[in-house]
Amino acid sequence: MLSIFLGLIVSYLLGSIPTAFLLGRILRKIDIRQHGSGNVGATNAFRVLGKKIGTTVLLTDIVKGFAAVGLAKNLFYETVPEIGLNTYLCCTALTVVAGHNWTVFLGFKGGKGMATSLGALLAFAVLIQGFAGTLLSMLAFWCVVFLVSGYVSLASVASAILLAPTAIFFHVPDEVVVFLGILSILALFRHKSNIIRLIQKSENRFNTHRFFKKTP
Repeated sequence: MLSIFLGLIVSYLLGSIPTAFLLGRILRKIDIRQHGSGNVGATNAFRVLGKKIGTTVLLTDIVKGFAAVGLAKNLFYETVPEIGLNTYLCCTALTVVAGHNWTVFLGFKGGKGMATSLGALLAFAVLIQGFAGTLLSMLAFWCVVFLVSGYVSLASVASAILLAPTAIFFHVPDEVVVFLGILSILALFRHKSNIIRLIQKSENRFNTHRFFKKTP
């Protein structure tokens, strides 16, 4: 059981690494919390720090989630009657996302967890039967909503709402569906201010044509 708890602690600390904050300090000499939305996630990094650094933040945050679940499976999990592998992977995914959202290194204030959640779900696609179809469907749905609307938050919120039902359609194990429901509620909670701005039509919108245009 000691290894089980150690894995959760490592997962939280891994998630807590504030990538956008660190790169903003190192490469731009600014505190990203004082610019844009003030969020230390990938979306604000794209807006404030530019496409290259924003992409680095996005990929690094994805890797955090993937690595946490991978380490849980290959290093920390021990077969015990109290907890099955799928349940432990779900707990690990929640702790790495919680670390990103409430990082111990920034006074328990962090990002919104979408990229880190994606990383954890990518690991699920490798380790959990039936999950690859769920993830591919949700990625395609997210991309369509984002490209059509230009709103990252709308794509994230809509995907969160449909995540658990999609998993049920693909016959994902019940304990994982429960976890996805919790993850979705967490995502909606972290996006509550974005939801209000979407309703008020004051949410920041990406110009998707300009965003994907190659910089000379």
